[in-house]
Amino acid sequence: MIALLKIELYKIFKRPRTYISFGIIAAISFVIQLAMVSDGKTFVGFALQGITDQFDIHGTILNGYLIAYIILQSLLIHIPLLVALVAGDALAGEAGAGTLRLLLTKPISRVQIVLTKFLASFIYSLLLIIWLALVALALSLLLFGKGDLINLKSDTVIILLSNDIMWRYALAFLFAALAMTTIASLAIFLSSFAQNSIGPIISTMGIVIVFTLLSNLELPLFNLIKPYLFTTHVIGWKGFFEDPVPYSLIAKSATILLLYTVGFITATLVYFNQKDIKS
Repeated sequence: MIALLKIELYKIFKRPRTYISFGIIAAISFVIQLAMVSDGKTFVGFALQGITDQFDIHGTILNGYLIAYIILQSLLIHIPLLVALVAGDALAGEAGAGTLRLLLTKPISRVQIVLTKFLASFIYSLLLIIWLALVALALSLLLFGKGDLINLKSDTVIILLSNDIMWRYALAFLFAALAMTTIASLAIFLSSFAQNSIGPIISTMGIVIVFTLLSNLELPLFNLIKPYLFTTHVIGWKGFFEDPVPYSLIAKSATILLLYTVGFITATLVYFNQKDIKS
């Protein structure tokens, strides 16, 4: 398995398009950081206008923790699309290149092939999250310094002290890694049906976009299915920035994402084990 995993990782990182995702994350982070450097005080003043009219707020409001939170909200709804670029190519890419039949003639079980593809996609997704942590959090702290984090919600204002934030980011990034793993498992499942990578990549993106819209629409009909959509729980990382932290809700979201992941991989194994080697 280790030898197979090394080969899969080599296949992933030898493709130039793999690095597009890292470039997009860096580019969006840099744009937001640059905007905050040039006009961040105006942005913060506008966002806190209703609060500053009633309360006196002192300290460094525009700090690295706030910038990182803004970047996370902007990027973590788009990173699933970047994950699909690689995971959607896992099995379909082999079929399109004509190497799938050759691979299946080797003394390697189909279960090993699928699990290796999944592990490689998981590592790629994890590296994306680590890269996001570096360019969004570490660089923002370097540019803007530390300070208390003001989290504005629709009906409340949450102020988190500077010494009570870093562990929240650590857990938020771990939760995000789980969410991206769910997306990767979906892309691999769709990839097992296709003969080229375009179909599963676009299908994964389409499912994520449609489910995200359903998760955000406030209509009675959609409210019935929202709790069962994985996109509803992808944003569970935000719970770590509430006070107190709703651990039960976060655990529920994590469990649902894990069940989706296991379900997609299990379905992939069932189908791929019955797949005609000539198809």
